Amino acid sequence: MALIVQKFGGSSVADANRVRNVARIITDTYKAGNDVIAVVSAQGDTTDDLIEKAMEINERPSKREMDVLLCAGEQMSASLMAMAIEKIGCPVVSLLGWQAGFQTSSGYGLARIRTINTERMERELDQHRIIIVAGFQGICKYGDVTTFGRGGSDTTAVAIAAAMHADRCQIFTDVDGVYTADPRKIKNAQKLNEITYDEMLELATLGAQVLNNRSVEMAKKYNVELEVLTSFQYGPSPIDRLILTEAEAEALKTNTAGRPGTIVKENVKMEKMLVRGVTKDSDTARISIVGVPDVPGVAFKVFSKLAAKNINVDIILQSYGHEGSQDISFTVSRANADAVAELLEADFGSVVVDKSVTKISVVGAGMETHPGTASKMFEALYSEDVNILMIATSEIKISVLIKEADADKAVAAVHGAFFPA
Repeated sequence: MALIVQKFGGSSVADANRVRNVARIITDTYKAGNDVIAVVSAQGDTTDDLIEKAMEINERPSKREMDVLLCAGEQMSASLMAMAIEKIGCPVVSLLGWQAGFQTSSGYGLARIRTINTERMERELDQHRIIIVAGFQGICKYGDVTTFGRGGSDTTAVAIAAAMHADRCQIFTDVDGVYTADPRKIKNAQKLNEITYDEMLELATLGAQVLNNRSVEMAKKYNVELEVLTSFQYGPSPIDRLILTEAEAEALKTNTAGRPGTIVKENVKMEKMLVRGVTKDSDTARISIVGVPDVPGVAFKVFSKLAAKNINVDIILQSYGHEGSQDISFTVSRANADAVAELLEADFGSVVVDKSVTKISVVGAGMETHPGTASKMFEALYSEDVNILMIATSEIKISVLIKEADADKAVAAVHGAFFPA
């Protein structure tokens, strides 16, 4: 008997028909002789709807109260999933994060997992029950519910797999694996059979939405192999099919049940792939501090202020000093852009914010030993008359900042250069 952890995202449980479909995936896994712990996200756009409701009442609510509110989405999904499994006739129990033993920091809105007390989950498995866990949440030392941030249900699933020493951790999404680009936008995007933790972490951090970056970081730390696949391939029963939309029914015809997904692990077979993926991150703003003194310690003064506010910085560019001054530019998330400008204007005066930019990246461990990757990327951008504003590199990635209006054609051009049709 194996212990299988399965995570289902919001699109997989978006409505009653999809909840029933996921319930069949879970119960079929259970009937095959496995113990099953399933983690569910809030249905569809529920989290966005709850945020909108909060803004109607208070445009600046406390993070603590937002956590109390947002936990309701996953709680609803967990209970509905348990009801669907009950109707099928299998023993099941739904657990909120704190009931599943998640002890977290008190960083409301972006809490960190401290420990997981697995006693309750072990007891339920001993009773041969399927466990449905509300993802994205835990409880802190003050007895308050906390959330892990967007995509936090992935982290819940990986943490459970690590703590319970699960035999498999499956992440079900709306695509059937990890692709070289978003397959919904790039027609010739290729699905990867496997990918390393480091490559997946870069892709997730740089805009690929298939996995949460914190979950990949945790999977690498505890050596939890992840399998990324889609619940939509499984398909509804013939009776349920009658109430599918025409588009959903057509999609099912082109997706075969059992089609393999993508394995995320430490080491992969050599496939001679220079680049594993091309990503687009639109949640990017460029901050430019104009005319700062060209003296030692200025960069420290700028970035220590940001660090004190827990603001992450990505690409950094410092211009050549001229006539005693220089410019410093860097990127942050759009949500932090205005706060950064306000924080720095008091000390540095001229701070320019540009939110009309996007970051395009290529990722691949093969880049480390293959010269010419940057040249190939830049040539592709040049062919589409795309201007590069900033550049950042590491051993396995190259990122460029460009105008947002050029983003889609830039991704298509760069992907086509490395993955010709």
